[in-house]
Amino acid sequence: MTTPAKANTRNLVAACAAITVFGFAFGMSYPLLSLILEARGVSSDLIGINSAMMPIGILLFSPVIPVIAKRFGARNVAIVAAFVTALVILSYRVFDSFSAWFLIRLLQGMSISTLFVLSEAWIVGSAGDHNRGKIVAIYASVLSGSFGAGPLLISFIGIDGWTPFVLGAGVVLLGIIPFIFIREEVQPEPEETQPSGIFNFAGKAPMLLLAVGSFAVFDAASLSLFPVYGVRNGLDITTAANILSAMILGNIVLQFPIGWLCDRFQPRLVMAGCALITAITLLLLPGLLNSILLWPLLILMGTTGYGVYTVSLVALGNRFSGIELINGSASFALVWGFGALLGSISGGMAMLASGLYGLPFSLALVYLTLALGVGWRQISQGKSQIK
Repeated sequence: MTTPAKANTRNLVAACAAITVFGFAFGMSYPLLSLILEARGVSSDLIGINSAMMPIGILLFSPVIPVIAKRFGARNVAIVAAFVTALVILSYRVFDSFSAWFLIRLLQGMSISTLFVLSEAWIVGSAGDHNRGKIVAIYASVLSGSFGAGPLLISFIGIDGWTPFVLGAGVVLLGIIPFIFIREEVQPEPEETQPSGIFNFAGKAPMLLLAVGSFAVFDAASLSLFPVYGVRNGLDITTAANILSAMILGNIVLQFPIGWLCDRFQPRLVMAGCALITAITLLLLPGLLNSILLWPLLILMGTTGYGVYTVSLVALGNRFSGIELINGSASFALVWGFGALLGSISGGMAMLASGLYGLPFSLALVYLTLALGVGWRQISQGKSQIK
């Protein structure tokens, strides 16, 4: 009988502190760069293409992360990635031209993906078996809050001069300190002595990757298009911007109940429930767009829509450990990159096809497919973990 793994508090606190700092810097960079380009008169389509270089960097480098972590040690790789990220942030100001920013954003995607992959692997691997759901949920809430704090800071310090870039780089360097306290536990890995790669991992956990891909489509489309969707359907700019605020509020405040459910029930059931509820809220969105009920609907949508990723991390930690956990986290990042690109493109096309119904209904279809897929997997295999 296998003894349930206990939580490693030292690693948890260190990894969560680091990822919070990086989330803050990452959340600040997106609006900072977009606002600078907008102020310089760059067209919106070129700004979007430039922004896409970051997820492309994530796509290109994620498969490499387990290999270099195995070769040089995850903590060493994370520290180097943090230094590189800080230099990349400063290089935006040093090489201050639109064309140079394409390459710089690509490099930032590569370095930032390394930090998130390794930090998430430490968090889900160190959470222990008894309270993994609640711990991962707390992490998701803290990360969401740090993402939101980044753009908020821009409203105070502005976008001019060196200040935002120096501050961003300094924050990233500060995040190296928690890494020093990470204790890498050497565990025997009889089945996997080398990282198995994305394709082998996909065979082991196809539904997990489908869940992450579905979440990425929802995440990218909602962040980039929901305010535009609101304005085009009669909401004023402030109200439309608050659509995201309400969704993020649900992600920050109500992830803990999702984690609690994961600790008490089979994660696949929580996954299917989150996906189904999100699909229903999306289908109701057009009819409630000008109603007071819009706001509780959005909070619920943010809770369950983002909760899909929380459940995915819990299930990943329940099933994998060691280098295969890092490989799984890297696979998550790779699939997220694909899903984010698909979400932005398909969401925009759906809005063109039908201004009121296209975007929410297309996203509802994605999550409904996920719910049906998890249900089919349960019926066909009858196992307790999401695979």
